[in-house]
Amino acid sequence: MSGVEHDFSAFVAARATSLLRVAYLACGDQTEAEDVLQTALERTYRNWDRVHHETLEPYVRRVIVNAAISRARRRAILSIIPMHSPPERSAHATDTDLRHVLMEALRALPPRQRAVIVLRYWEDLSETQTAEVLGCAVGTVKSQASKAMAKLRSVLGRETVEGVIRNAHA
Repeated sequence: MSGVEHDFSAFVAARATSLLRVAYLACGDQTEAEDVLQTALERTYRNWDRVHHETLEPYVRRVIVNAAISRARRRAILSIIPMHSPPERSAHATDTDLRHVLMEALRALPPRQRAVIVLRYWEDLSETQTAEVLGCAVGTVKSQASKAMAKLRSVLGRETVEGVIRNAHA
């Protein structure tokens, strides 16, 4: 095994679970998250000699987010189906139901807003770090987070969103 293969394998072994979580939250689907992570790791391996190792994880997160956004755009274009009435919402009875409702609300966000929410609140990145991962200005992160939170509050209710964010930081 060459040095590059060894270093890459060690990185994947150490960070795969965390990166899969980012992919899952960015996609909202376990199978798709695994595909997105695989794509991100492929691209990272191909560019291993050009990526600075101190910025390796932010690089992979950015590739994950970009891949998830690209897939969401393709899916949106391919699956435009008119709906006469909105689907019924799940009951908020249990934690499982809450998780389901939250994931549905996240899936309903535009890909860029979903990426900001995932990176800021689940990955607990600062606004500056999130901007670096997404390759945008800090102001863009702030505005996208604000818009996303407003949408989540309208769907889930203010108390639910604030409680989920508090739990994410706990």
